[in-house]
Amino acid sequence: METLTIGSRKVGVGQPTFVVAEAGSNHNRDLDTALRLISVAAEAGADAVKFQIFRAETLYSRYTPRLSEMEGRRNPGETPFELIKRFELPREWLPKLAAHAREKRILLTASPFDLEAVELMKKIDSPFYKVASYEIVDVFLLRAVAKAGKPAILSTGNSNLTDVEAALRVFADCGNDQVALLHCVSQYPARYEDLNLRCITTLRQAFGRVAGFSDHTMDSRAAIAAVARGANILEKHFTLSRKQAGPDHPSSLEPAELAQYVRDVREIEQSLGNGVKRVMKSESENHRLARRSIHARVLIPQGTRIELHMLCVKRPALGIDPREIDRVVGRVARTDIQEDTWITWDMV
Repeated sequence: METLTIGSRKVGVGQPTFVVAEAGSNHNRDLDTALRLISVAAEAGADAVKFQIFRAETLYSRYTPRLSEMEGRRNPGETPFELIKRFELPREWLPKLAAHAREKRILLTASPFDLEAVELMKKIDSPFYKVASYEIVDVFLLRAVAKAGKPAILSTGNSNLTDVEAALRVFADCGNDQVALLHCVSQYPARYEDLNLRCITTLRQAFGRVAGFSDHTMDSRAAIAAVARGANILEKHFTLSRKQAGPDHPSSLEPAELAQYVRDVREIEQSLGNGVKRVMKSESENHRLARRSIHARVLIPQGTRIELHMLCVKRPALGIDPREIDRVVGRVARTDIQEDTWITWDMV
């Protein structure tokens, strides 16, 4: 499967990179902030903006041990359950978020973390569904997403090929083959030595799917490398300000950085070209003036039989190609050929 269709967009091989701006839980349970995040994503040139729909009661046990990566991002003594509870997206917001996204001409989606969230996404006619990395083993959630009948993007952080194969089998059993895969490292922020970007190619080759990268680094360098390796989809966390308190703010891009991220991706797309090795239009002047051709090393009078020592090769390339020099040697000059001038076929 080289492409899939999301909304009106073709996504995959030969198409522009599909950039998903991940707002996540960076709305801080404030509707105005959530609406502003949608606007920022649209202004940055992202193709889609994504939130997360979770409920602490169905996501974490109240007795879950504290996660080390959350140190400094939670209130003192706060458990993972309590932290997540503070950042639940109020589900009654969804119609307003969807309407604002339509106004801003950007696709809106979410990562659902329970079956009710999937149903709510159906009601707002979400154009695609995103399955978060840790949910790759939740067959109940996978079935619900698959049966929604829309394309799905599956992150594969913290998993292996067996996990991915099993998840894709769930989708296949539900008759949904419209699944793209994102290589991901579930670390916030991710270290460069852990990125293993060759896995983008691995996923594409192993499963024949549109493949991309969920980018948890703090700049665009990994995205540039991912696009150069053929990533068709990118996902990137963003926030209005990293100074805000919350689990995802510290590892998210700010608005200007997100806009630069998208610009960098678009420029790299343009740089990839079509793989046909040819002289570019922008090179045409240099092709004529900076390459070499055959020149007269000395004055060659009319009627002289040309010998090799009379010739040299230098710029510009307005004369005979140097690779034809054996065909020039032995010919007779039709006219006086001045020293240091390029030699053309009509001169011999």
